[in-house]
Amino acid sequence: MTADTPKLAVLVKGWPRLSETFIAQELVALEEAGHAFEIWSLRHPTDVKRHPLHERLQAKVRYLPEYLYQEPERVWRGRAAAQALPGYAEAYRMWRADLARDRTPNRIRRFGQACVLAAELPPSTRGLYAHFMHTPSSVARYAAIMRGLPWSFSAHAKDIWTSPDWEKAEKLSADSHGAAFGATCTAVGAEHLRALADDPNRVDLVYHGLDLTRFPAPPERGARADGEPFKMLSVGRLVEKKGFDRLIAAFALLPAGLDWRWVHIGGGGDKAALEGQARAAGVADRITWRGACDQPEVIAAMRTADLFVLPSRIAADGDRDGLPNVLMEAASQRLPILTTPVSAIPEFITDGVHGTLTPDTPEALAQAIATLAANPDRAAGMAGAALARLLSDFTMPPGIAHLSRRLTALCDAG
Repeated sequence: MTADTPKLAVLVKGWPRLSETFIAQELVALEEAGHAFEIWSLRHPTDVKRHPLHERLQAKVRYLPEYLYQEPERVWRGRAAAQALPGYAEAYRMWRADLARDRTPNRIRRFGQACVLAAELPPSTRGLYAHFMHTPSSVARYAAIMRGLPWSFSAHAKDIWTSPDWEKAEKLSADSHGAAFGATCTAVGAEHLRALADDPNRVDLVYHGLDLTRFPAPPERGARADGEPFKMLSVGRLVEKKGFDRLIAAFALLPAGLDWRWVHIGGGGDKAALEGQARAAGVADRITWRGACDQPEVIAAMRTADLFVLPSRIAADGDRDGLPNVLMEAASQRLPILTTPVSAIPEFITDGVHGTLTPDTPEALAQAIATLAANPDRAAGMAGAALARLLSDFTMPPGIAHLSRRLTALCDAG
């Protein structure tokens, strides 16, 4: 099977996305392991920059209609072709049952995209693999039923914690044309999904890990020079679950004698509100908002920082982080880490050993920052332990090898 006749179709929400390096890393590694696939993206890219990883991928990228009204002829052509497929009636029945419980435009769009996907998949396709258990998996599932193919998914964070249990259970049930297998990148996520599955063995724990060949050796970190400010760095989207509002509130509580600076990297819709909060708190002049950056820029910033801060929290809608790759990236550069014990973060960071875990309140964050700034040797020791843990338990190859076996079996079965 060559790249011109791929066995596998990979569905993603959008391609490429700067915030989803874990997907790019995985797909590049799968391609290098010999898998031929096409990427089917539900959305067009919005990021201006690209990571070097994106340039390494050879797979063809195809875009489904982002909104059905934008490509009506393609949608109607796809629907007509899909209706001639043997599994269409069953897919339509299941979609109607889903729509009765989720009467949203998004649910309608999923079925329209699935019709186009089922109609346009190359004849060589033997299996589908969706990144994220919510929208991409719905499109994959409907299309797989239409085509009579097996499908699978990789679940991460928001898709697990904000999707209704009925939908997750059906996507994990053989009786409901569920996934042949599901992978998820945290033990807490795997435990949750296994409890909903008719066969828990179909849910695999596969840590993303880190491809350390993409990163430079960590820098030699000496003591801060006299007069140098304490430099903090955060990387993450400006959304509620990242907790940056509480971090800004913490900055206002830091000791007056601590000279500090904070650099933020990442996009997100909350920037204006957070900038306003910083101005109101009187700390705006110590903050640099760099916006979206590519991987080399992120690593360069990590190499010059004194502390990596990720104040993750559980959002009002239940959304939360899984195990953010940026924590492993910070560890790769022996950068001390301050974060919170949310979701799967303690699977990598043990408080007081590999970094500091603190409640996500401004008071606790401020106390932890002040303590770490005053104890650089202690912070350096934990950073070294985090690097050692990364090297021993969180490299990429074991997870890729397991996923490669699963996907090979999936396509052989189709």
